[in-house]
Amino acid sequence: MSELIKNRYDFALLFDVTDGNPNGDPDAGNLPRVDAETGMGLVTDVCLKRKVRNFIQIIKGCEKPYDIFIKEKAILNHLIDESHEQEEVKNKEKTGDKTDAARKWMCSKYFDIRTFGAVLSTGKNAGQVRGPVQFTFGRSIDPVVALEHSITRMAVATEAEAEKQGGDNRTMGRKFTVPYGLYFSKGFVSPYLAAQTGFNEDDLSLFWEALINMFDQDHSAARGMMSTRKLIVFKHSTALGNAPAYKLFDSVKVEKKDKTKPARAYEDYSVTIDMAHIPQGVEVIEMS
Repeated sequence: MSELIKNRYDFALLFDVTDGNPNGDPDAGNLPRVDAETGMGLVTDVCLKRKVRNFIQIIKGCEKPYDIFIKEKAILNHLIDESHEQEEVKNKEKTGDKTDAARKWMCSKYFDIRTFGAVLSTGKNAGQVRGPVQFTFGRSIDPVVALEHSITRMAVATEAEAEKQGGDNRTMGRKFTVPYGLYFSKGFVSPYLAAQTGFNEDDLSLFWEALINMFDQDHSAARGMMSTRKLIVFKHSTALGNAPAYKLFDSVKVEKKDKTKPARAYEDYSVTIDMAHIPQGVEVIEMS
């Protein structure tokens, strides 16, 4: 079994979208999410975690210890109840720590619980888990423009629709895209919470792999072209950490090369790390 992580990590994830909707808002007709005051594009942490889960599900096939708890069409209480049927959990019934045993079993089986945490008290109580890995929202470097496109389907769904159109059989629709947006999300990995969930070095390596490759396994007509452009990992030499996270993130400089025209590609930006502001005891690892 792999060792538990002993170091604190902070990480910066840069990803972009071209002619797609990176994270539609269902309360706004599925328009791309934006900060109403600044026009900056937003991608929720929940969206990013979903893509990590999907990648792990693809490459590991939902086998223990890499099964996924929050997956499509899952009935979560059934999965929580299953934990109470395990022999090692049943044996704890007399000692009164069955809930804790169920929680540990769930952590041992499900990668996303071990990584992101979960509320496991909605069925037979398996407690709550605080995950060692967390994201902020992704926020675009510059304001984004949400475009609306009319689209046509050369077919209808019912005979009644066909009769209304006299056999023309067209269905009109709408599609929303962002022409281009480069997004910056910040993340954190706590060794203290990892010790509670069993998140280990193998899990961490798999997580980095997921961040780099997750968009390549998530293409759809709605999302256009999305890619991870750079992953910058700050590895602290201690569990407590050697610097505040904000100082490390502030060292990452993302600037538009030509401020007189809108960006339409990753090459329109320069990404640098100000190493002079990286304190002793922090190792910078660049992945892309």
